[in-house]
This record gives sequence, structure tokens and C-alpha cells, in this order.
Amino acid sequence: MRVLAVVPARGGSVGVPLKNLAKVGGLPLVTRAVNACVAAGLVDEVVVSTDHAGIAEAAAAAGARIVDRPAGLSGATASSESAVLHALHQLAGTGEPEVVVLVQCTSAFIDPADLDAAVAKVLAGEADVVFSAVETHEFVWNQAGAGVGGVNHDPAHRPRRQDRAPEYRETGAFYVMRAAGLREHGHRFFGAVAVQTVPAGHAVEVDTPGDLEIVRALAPVVDRPGPIDVDAVITDFDGVHTDDHVYVDQEGREAVAVSRSDGLGFDLLKRAGVKVLVLSTERNPVVTARARKLGVPVLQGLSAKHTALRDWLSIEGLDPARVAYVGNDVNDLGCLDLVGWPVATPGAHPRVLAAARVVLTRAGGDGAVRELCDRVLAARPGGPAPTAPAVRAAVPAPRTPRVQAAPVGIGGSLVGPGQPVYVIGEIGINHNGDLDIARRLIDVAADAGCQAVKFQKRTPEICVPVEQRDLIRQTPWGEMTYLEYKHRVEFGAAEYAEIGRYCAERGIDWFASPWDVPSVDFLEDMDVVAHKVASASVTDLELLRRLADTGKPLILSTGMSTLEEIDTAVEILGTSKLVMMHATSTYPLPPEEANLRAIVTLRERYGVPVGYSGHERGLQISLAAVTLGAVTVERHITLDRTMWGSDHAASLEPSGLEHLVRDIRIIETALGDGVKRVFPGEEAPKSRLRRVTV
Repeated sequence: MRVLAVVPARGGSVGVPLKNLAKVGGLPLVTRAVNACVAAGLVDEVVVSTDHAGIAEAAAAAGARIVDRPAGLSGATASSESAVLHALHQLAGTGEPEVVVLVQCTSAFIDPADLDAAVAKVLAGEADVVFSAVETHEFVWNQAGAGVGGVNHDPAHRPRRQDRAPEYRETGAFYVMRAAGLREHGHRFFGAVAVQTVPAGHAVEVDTPGDLEIVRALAPVVDRPGPIDVDAVITDFDGVHTDDHVYVDQEGREAVAVSRSDGLGFDLLKRAGVKVLVLSTERNPVVTARARKLGVPVLQGLSAKHTALRDWLSIEGLDPARVAYVGNDVNDLGCLDLVGWPVATPGAHPRVLAAARVVLTRAGGDGAVRELCDRVLAARPGGPAPTAPAVRAAVPAPRTPRVQAAPVGIGGSLVGPGQPVYVIGEIGINHNGDLDIARRLIDVAADAGCQAVKFQKRTPEICVPVEQRDLIRQTPWGEMTYLEYKHRVEFGAAEYAEIGRYCAERGIDWFASPWDVPSVDFLEDMDVVAHKVASASVTDLELLRRLADTGKPLILSTGMSTLEEIDTAVEILGTSKLVMMHATSTYPLPPEEANLRAIVTLRERYGVPVGYSGHERGLQISLAAVTLGAVTVERHITLDRTMWGSDHAASLEPSGLEHLVRDIRIIETALGDGVKRVFPGEEAPKSRLRRVTV
């Protein structure tokens, strides 16, 4: 092995939570980095150094070897050099490479040709170190006393660009080094240093959410289109076969404009043995007529398109990883997440563009379907080469379509497989409208070791049915109508501002379950870290759409819901920032209704992190949920179960919550990593008791 590429990819990230699994052009950043290295002809082996199981899974699927990065080298202050040197040490028995390449996931657009050119310079002895950089003629200034001063120029003399010698801005994408020199100096720069210039369009580093949005917007322009090797092509209709416009005559009859070239594309696919299908939410004779003309099957009038797609794939015996789906709006997100090749039309909804692995260059109704067909045919034996407006930097295809159940960042925590269980103290309305009680319950949760507390937020005039508003209710504050009572226990902006301040002081996240759209707007003004969808709200599609629009992490409780109802909710909410909670909405919950194996069912069905929201008495069921893989546990909490109010009886008191968190942490430790081995504590009894015979 002459050339080893090392990709440091820790799970933690300050600017963008779990940045290395963030998707650009439909691929996680770590996958893009590995793909570039694999495609470089001079790189012999690719290693990813990581402390995160999800990153390791994605990297291994793309063809990388995994080196477990120890905690001491995984913090925010750990250098990239330390990860590279650790990887070299771990691989010491496999032969010392002559050249090592440090490749950073933060650069989404690494051209394998640039990597090869840089490696070639070191192998040829032209330099000891080569780094990626952009040529620049920019004027740089710094703060100098009361004003600013020129760094690389005299402000009194402003030569023309063509009269200035070029300078180079380091991109951070890759560093090629002699391995022996790195070991000797412990730093990436030593000896003779040279530059490998790269295009300016490749030089955006992802350090902030804004950077991530920029590279996602650039991906359709920068990534070079390549063949799409699939066994089936499924398309949405409106916005894909059409430009999403409809013509209506005086009789109410609809007509749309389509591209004739799409028909030939589908015909060629069918001749090549590629299965095709059209899915549509609407039941429309226009869709039926067009599908008949194309000679393709169509499923329409669907409330949950991805459920229909999953069933069709099962019936046809197709591997979702080898299926392409092209869509343009949020009701396509479930289908896009299900297949290995999610495709979007240009001008699609931003969430669809972010989820897409491929963004077509032709618009819906203007040859988008034909473009996709041509790229699929290009992957078949003897197929034509795909066409595109320009030749762009290559990002090779991954060896796996996606990473399932990737952790979701909530506040300062990652919630998902391989992460500490995220424990939520559900205060709900157990504060009884008293801010002091709320603060005391926050203390209870923080002292027990919870990561978050959750409240409920309602607009009583919306949430209280008309027939119940004037019903008289006996309360600790005297006799009042039910509507008056709901106002009495509802916190406003001043109270929640204090709750936010106090939670920050105690170092604990807070959010709430909004029960109506104005409550979502209220909580957005409070800048909560996430939103919780109560089980009662799973079928409130207006509320779900508003929550999806926030872009915040969403926690979906699934009590009293069928899989079909959950399918519809997930289609609206998407899965990129979704955590699901298995729940049974019985208060208190009897063990025979807990149905904890549904945690596994939900995880396998939706591919998202799944937790447990419990309403039982005691701790056993919640702890069992953790052993089944629940990534978060939510329990109602109270100061005293005998307090007045509907939820106190099914809540945990302070000591119960403390024991719950303690036992969850013990279980996490006890579950281990699943690798069967002899532990240090077994060595003595093994030497004393083990008998070996032949």
C-alpha cells in the first residue's frame, strides 16, 4: 500500500449537529468524501476514523475501512492530525504507507482528479506536502486600531487584478503528506509545501447550517450527472410529467401539457426490462388517460403514497435500493426516503431538493421523465451516455442508498442509535398554572439527569369543543366553566420566557406539544429546540403541515393511531428530523396494553429513531423499552401523585424519576456492544476453572 486516505469524521459537531451524516445531493457528507477517495486512481485504501456508529455504517457501505476513534481524540479540540496518526498506528501491522491523504468531510465537492494530481506531486518528489487551495486576487484587510489596514496590499496603491501575483486560499478539502514526515513533525505542514488548485465552486466548507444550504443548492450544478443503475422507475405525475399547471375550460374539464419525449423514454425503459409505475395523490381522468397513452400502470387517489409504493415493491420483489423515484413536492418525501435513488425536478420544494440524490436539469412537463429514462438506460449494457448541460466534477455513486435511523440533533444532544437515551420529563399541565410549581418540576427533572422537559400548549378557544366550553368544573380555584379552567392552567409568553430562562440556567432542553397552529407560532417565537406531536394530533393534518414547515426536529407520539394514520403523518412530516415514540394512550397503562415490540415494528417500517412515551405506574415497562432499543423515554412527572389534576396519578414522583434515569444508564452500560469476548473479570476464574481437552 503506497497511498492511504484517512477521513476523520467524528459524531460531534458544534455548528451543524451530526454534520458528517448531513445529506448533500442525496448523499451523506462522509459518503461523498469516501466516494471521492475510492474513485481516485492513486489511492490504495480509504479509512474513516469515527466515534459514531451511523457514520461508520455509511462509510463502510461506501467502501471505507473503519477505525474506531477513541473519546480522547473525538472532542471539539482534537486535531485532524491526531486522528490520522491514530489511524496509522492502528494499521501499523498492514504496512506503512508512503503517502497519507487527509480528506475532510466538510468539503462536499472533491474531484478525484484533483486528489490524484496532488498525490502524484508527492510521489514524484515535487513536494512533501500538497494542499487544496483556490487561486485568489482578493484584497484582505484586518482591524488596525481605530480603523482597518491592508494585509496583502498597500491601500494607497490598488493595482489591477491582472497586475497582482496570485495568492492561494486554503480550502480544507484535502492534504497530501509523506507519512514519515507526518510522524516526525506531528503536523500536516512540513518540508516542501505545494498547492493543488481547485475550482472556486468546490471550495465551500460546511461549518454552519447556512453553509449546508449553500452546498445543497450547488450540488445539482457541481455534481456531474452519471448513469442511474436501477431496476424500476416510479414517478409522481403533477410537476413531473407536467409543469404543475392545469388548464380548466368552462365545463370544468382539465387539461395539462406534457412532453412527447417522455413517452419514448418509458417505452425504451420497458424494452430494457426496467419496471415503471406512476403514483398520484389525486384521482384524475387526466392521469388515467396519460398512463394509458404511455402504457404504464398507475396507482392514484392515494392518501399515503409511500405505503402504496412499499407494497408495490414487495409484490414485484424489488430491492428498494435499486429503485428510482422522482417527485417535486412534500407529499413525495416518504417515497423519496424509501428508495435508493431519490430524484427531484428543478424547482421542486426545498425539502425535496435536500432529500434528492439527483436533481434533474429538465423541468416537469419539459422532458424531466425522458432525462431520467436516458440516465437509467445509460447504466444498462450498450446504453447511451447520459447528457447534461456541462461537464462537472464527479461524485461517484455510493455503495449503499442511505443510512437508516440516523440520529437527530435536539438541543445539544443527538437522539438515536448509539447515543445515550434522551430522557424527557413530561410536565405537561402538571404545573396547574403555577410558575413556581413549573420551576420545581424543572429542578426535579434536571436533578434526576433528564435531558429535557416538555410542556403542552393550547389555544383554548380552538381546542375546547363548543359543547364543553360552558360545562361547570370544580377546581382548586373554585367553580368555573371548562373554558375558564383551560385558560387558568395555560401559560403565556411571560411564563414561558421565564421557563426558557430557568431551563437554560439548569442546563436542560425544553419544548412543548402544540395542539393547534397558533400554538406552533407561539412556540416558534419562543425558539424551542423541537416540537412534540401529541398522540391526539396525529390526524390533525393542518397542524402537521405547519410543524413540518418549521424545519425543527419533530417527535411524533403514536398512541391511539393505526399504521395507516401514522403513514399519512410521516408523509407530511418527512423523516430527516423525525423521532417517533411508541405509546399507548391509556391512563394509567396496564402491562397487557404496552405492546413494546411495536418499537421494533416502527423502527423497521419507517427507518427513524424510535423511543417510548409511557403512562404506566412503575418503572419496569419503560426500562424494558430501553432494552428493545428505545432511544428516548418520556414520562409524566409530578411533585405528588395525589395533587389535583388529570395527569398526576399516572406520573412519576421525584424519587421515581431519579431511579428511572439511574436504571436507564445502568442498562445502557450493561447492553454493551454485542461483541462476544472474554472480559478482564473472567480471566481469573477462567484460569482456575476452565478445562481444555482434545
